[in-house]
Amino acid sequence: MKEPARHTVTAALPYANGPLHIGHIAGAYLPADIYVRNLRQRGKEVLFVCGSDEHGAAITMKAMKEGTTPRAIVDKYHALMGQAFQDFGIRFDIYHRTSSELHKRTSQDFFLKLHEQGAFAQQEEQQYYDVDAKQFLADRYIMGTCPTCGNTDAYGDQCEKCGSALSPKDLIDPRSTLSGAKPVLRATTHWYLPMERSQKWMEEWINTGMLDGLPHHDPKEWKASVLGQCNSWLKDGLRPRAMTRDLDWGVPVPLPGAGGKALYVWLDAPIGYISATKQWAMDNTAEWEKWWKSDDSRLVHFIGKDNIVFHCIIFPILLKLHGGYVLPQNVPANEFLNLEGRKISTSRNWAVWLHEYIERWPHRQDELRYALATILPEQKDSEFTWKDFQDKNNNELVSIIGNFVQRVMVLCHKFYGGKAPEAGASTPDDLALWGAVHGSAEEMTRAVDAFRFRDALQTAMNVARAGNKYLSDHEPWKLEKTDPDRTRAILGNSLNVAAVLSAVLEPFLPFTAERLRRMLRIDATPWESALRADRIQPGHVLGQAEHLFKPITDAEIQPEIDRLHANAPVETQPPTAPTSNPQPSKPVITFDDFTKLDLRVGTITAAERVPKADKLLKLTVDLGEAQPRTVVSGIAQHYAPEQLLGQQVVLVANLEPRKMRGVESQGMVLMAEDANGKLVFVQPKDVMVAGADVR
Repeated sequence: MKEPARHTVTAALPYANGPLHIGHIAGAYLPADIYVRNLRQRGKEVLFVCGSDEHGAAITMKAMKEGTTPRAIVDKYHALMGQAFQDFGIRFDIYHRTSSELHKRTSQDFFLKLHEQGAFAQQEEQQYYDVDAKQFLADRYIMGTCPTCGNTDAYGDQCEKCGSALSPKDLIDPRSTLSGAKPVLRATTHWYLPMERSQKWMEEWINTGMLDGLPHHDPKEWKASVLGQCNSWLKDGLRPRAMTRDLDWGVPVPLPGAGGKALYVWLDAPIGYISATKQWAMDNTAEWEKWWKSDDSRLVHFIGKDNIVFHCIIFPILLKLHGGYVLPQNVPANEFLNLEGRKISTSRNWAVWLHEYIERWPHRQDELRYALATILPEQKDSEFTWKDFQDKNNNELVSIIGNFVQRVMVLCHKFYGGKAPEAGASTPDDLALWGAVHGSAEEMTRAVDAFRFRDALQTAMNVARAGNKYLSDHEPWKLEKTDPDRTRAILGNSLNVAAVLSAVLEPFLPFTAERLRRMLRIDATPWESALRADRIQPGHVLGQAEHLFKPITDAEIQPEIDRLHANAPVETQPPTAPTSNPQPSKPVITFDDFTKLDLRVGTITAAERVPKADKLLKLTVDLGEAQPRTVVSGIAQHYAPEQLLGQQVVLVANLEPRKMRGVESQGMVLMAEDANGKLVFVQPKDVMVAGADVR
């Protein structure tokens, strides 16, 4: 694909019905901010837009619960989230809101254009109605049992446990969230999007990257989990979806006789990216259409995995039917972040709220940015613990970055009065240092472009590691007595490595990068200039040495753990470990017996239920072989197929094939049982290459 002229980058619009937590940040906003910051360093033209999603049933439900109005709710949380983003260093070009008049006009004009082009089908339907509350029930006003995973608290549009997209009539034993009563069906009229008409071109676009006969994007660059979830929908066949709702709070349907009806939030919300761009353009006397309507603009959506189908199927269909808009070239959706062994739960207060962290840990935003960036759930769910946060700070930020910078600055003040020394002629060791530094910087940009931000951070850290090794190998604090010329060269090089470090850390640790530049008394500069080995010239006056990071003590961490458990209900407390192994040990085997096992790492690329088998799933597992393996696994009561896409597993690869319900199984996935009796995967700690041996 040719290099785009500009990048339109969006981050999922957060619902304005509660504060932000670290799961939100790791899911979409921190990856997006890292991506945008590095693109800008490299001189790319970027527009980074976001805003509060202020419509939909979730807002009105929150208002009813708190005895206030939807407007009061969105005003409160829009301000709270916007300030938290700002304080945490997430630098949007604009943070807009979907309750604005501009967004209302933009959404209604978009709807009318589609309506005029015959994109909708108006039809009467039977919809759930709450007799006690005297109103029709939108998707989020209905809860029931998920037909896919059995979750008894699934919503009418989606099961938040397994991620399955639902409609209210799919639910078993539905109930109204307004009154708790069982709803009844009554007739109402809505405008539907007949998505089945887009099935053919959507399949081609998703899987080949071709759009209207021309290459649009490279599917190989998309995450397997994203493609898998899209293809799961496509395999089932796209179906009509209502684009209007019976709601008072929302963008009114701009048609005669449509009183009391609002645009469906998943039509309204993504148009918020467009209205935000329009507002930014008005504020900056700029053009908005080039960001959305030029073929040389690259559109990238950063979201969590629960929003994949809306950004990869529904919104692209709407954009194409409208005409004139570019479609997303990538949607790098992340998996979920867990917390201290549990899923984050806002209703149970099992969360680390961003604004509260900033209040309790002022001026330590980068410590959390770093900890989250190292565990971003890029390929599978990951976990945040306060102990890991402490360890990452003490063993990496303090010991690697802080140690290197502190030693260089202190020695330059001690030996040269706070001025940069003459570097002198380069030796092979110096050339090796700069080869490692520049190699890491180049590898970092490749990882960023591939949306592998964890890898990108590790390569950025390798710059500091290379600097530390260089100092330790040459020990300038000792060398000064015997070879002052060589000492000057070593510290001159080290100062310039610190300058490079301020650049490679910028996307991840912007506050630290700025402090480091102040210490070095240098300005932010374009990428190529920032990597120069002679950026800091001899005689350059340095600022005072200071510690970039401070160790975090057990006494500082324990209150966070205590607070988390104290604020959560009893059922959220981690289960106590079993006092004994409930399974008896099996007979002892020899080492030769063990070596007969061929254990390999595989990645699940597809999953589906085995017909007429309640416990079985048919998995397609990539082992790096010419053909993927088909494996039948008895985990259907523990996992929905949609949860498994991209999951890495350990597979017994040399097990004799066996037919189960007519399907030949070519291996066995290793599982374990947790304290609650749930089957969990035995899997590698880090993402590994498919086919890697397990020994």
